[in-house]
Amino acid sequence: MFTRRNLLATAGLALPLVSACQPHSAGGVLTACDVHRDGYPTVTAVKWLGENLAKETGGRLSIRSYPSGQLGAEDDTISLAQSGVIDICRANAAALNNAFPLTQVVSMPFVIENDDHLHRVLDGAVGQEILDGFQARDLIGLASYDAGGRCFYNTHRPIETPKDLHGLKIRVPQSDVFIDAVGAMGANPTPLSFSAVYSSLQSRLIDGAENNWPTFETARHLEVAHYWSQTQHSYSPEFLMMSAKSFGQLSQKDQALVRDLAKASVAVMREAWVKTEAESRTKALAAGTKVVEVNKAAFKAVCDPINAKRLSNPDVARLFAAVRAMV
Repeated sequence: MFTRRNLLATAGLALPLVSACQPHSAGGVLTACDVHRDGYPTVTAVKWLGENLAKETGGRLSIRSYPSGQLGAEDDTISLAQSGVIDICRANAAALNNAFPLTQVVSMPFVIENDDHLHRVLDGAVGQEILDGFQARDLIGLASYDAGGRCFYNTHRPIETPKDLHGLKIRVPQSDVFIDAVGAMGANPTPLSFSAVYSSLQSRLIDGAENNWPTFETARHLEVAHYWSQTQHSYSPEFLMMSAKSFGQLSQKDQALVRDLAKASVAVMREAWVKTEAESRTKALAAGTKVVEVNKAAFKAVCDPINAKRLSNPDVARLFAAVRAMV
């Protein structure tokens, strides 16, 4: 059976790949992975992509999906895709911030105003430049997906202003952008993999985390963290990427088809996202989650100096200006 264990057990990821992982322009099954469960909007979009790829190629190319973190955390799957061990991975921009600085622009706190603003950014020149930038490190950027507004949730108390975060250990992705931002907002940022969040909340290793409604509900974090603060401090999106090695083994015609279908899958994902986000919020409220409105201006004020430091990178500063011009 093709599992995370036998993938990660390969010495330096250098052992021959199993046949299910080897794409060829003449035929093959492309392997795609996601940390989210089956039915999550990003997983649904990639399955749609695979179904249509099989249809357009008469079954010559298809996609086998491995959701629920079967092949590892986001950091694992990014590395596996770069090495050509797997073909397609989906990761949040947060997991890419350190290696791909251009992704920082869409993760920085209070830079993206709402979903509509995010769509204008991702669907335009800025979004395409970010996708193109992945090729510098052995990845092909295929598409950008929504991830909603990230908010704080915790096990202790309502969070209305930055001072309410003081003393709380808040899980953050392994991203300097998030570590710095959450620290500036007053919490003790604690980098952990996504898969460790539930048990860490349960054992009190951490006091809270920050994410979107679907993740909060589908990962069952709502069972242990009952206070949700509507900060919407980041709209850090998801990126669908393909191994440059795998992509290079496809014919030019197949490459174009994969790119076109990936772009088309964005609409599928967004439709599923709107439905799932509303359903997850309703389920969370029914389960007793207490929603707290916050002083967004106070949170933004403490984050502005942190954002300013990132603008020392001229490319980040250029894209930042372009993003803010779209508000």
